Amino acid sequence: MARYILTRLLLMLPTLLGVAVLTFLLLRVVPGDVVTLKYSGEGAYVPRETIEAERERLGLNQPLWKQFVDWVWGVARLDFGTSMWTGRPIAQEIAIRFQLSLQLAIMATLIAVLLALPLGTLAALKQDTWVDYAIRVFSIAGLATPSFWLGIVLILFLLILFRWSPPVTFTPLFEDPLANLSLLIWPALAVGYRYSAVATRMTRSTLLEVLREDYIRTARAKGLRERAVVVRHGLRNALLPVVTVIGLEFAFLIGGLVVTEQVFNLNGLGKLMVEAISRRDYTLTQALTMLGAAVYVVVNFIIDIVYVLLDPRVSYS
Repeated sequence: MARYILTRLLLMLPTLLGVAVLTFLLLRVVPGDVVTLKYSGEGAYVPRETIEAERERLGLNQPLWKQFVDWVWGVARLDFGTSMWTGRPIAQEIAIRFQLSLQLAIMATLIAVLLALPLGTLAALKQDTWVDYAIRVFSIAGLATPSFWLGIVLILFLLILFRWSPPVTFTPLFEDPLANLSLLIWPALAVGYRYSAVATRMTRSTLLEVLREDYIRTARAKGLRERAVVVRHGLRNALLPVVTVIGLEFAFLIGGLVVTEQVFNLNGLGKLMVEAISRRDYTLTQALTMLGAAVYVVVNFIIDIVYVLLDPRVSYS
């Protein structure tokens, strides 16, 4: 097991390096840069010398290989540099928003799990009954409903019925839990509902497949209680693909809620990524892309470790 963990950790390095190379090259392929965009927005004539001096200050006039080496060396030292647009440290720009995005992802995941596991299990146990049909309609509606549209409906519902709207400023959880939850619970519900629909469908299908296995019939023939058969023998083995879906969705939520953040006026990582790309802010875009790739790689690694805990038959030794 230790050897497997070490191997997986070492394999993360070429994966992240490949992401770094692709991100760096693709950003340079797009016409224009941050300097041209910044000065063209001022609406006045800017001398060519001023533009070249700014590019030299930002290091954009250096060869691409040198820019890449300098950036990768900085990332290896956990120094992401400064934003080309604002001039502030990138670590500071990300840290301000990472807390919000991480909490929103955790809350949405918890809501999804609390909905998906009992509903998926109940739908499998009550197959082809009205309960199963109701849960399937609930989950299909979640798949068909965009989370940002559901967020708009939630805001209108709160305004029309209670004459109240969520706060517009983010407050850390430990400073004021009530203000924090009153802001984030609504986007978490909107995102978690759609998230739960995918996990519910997966739980139902995998549990139905497991309940038809021979060892389930053997467990029932031995006289085990139905609850023990379903929870200890059935659900535990059916959770492997469900855990995969939950983990990948969680990784996506860290920086992929661009439209939902706009609806609820949340200044998270998704909104920051859109701003960085639109401004041709190379350093900030590269840092956010590497953060997203690192989250995906780490989450996949954790999922593989959870497999061993859920199913003793899985072994990496």
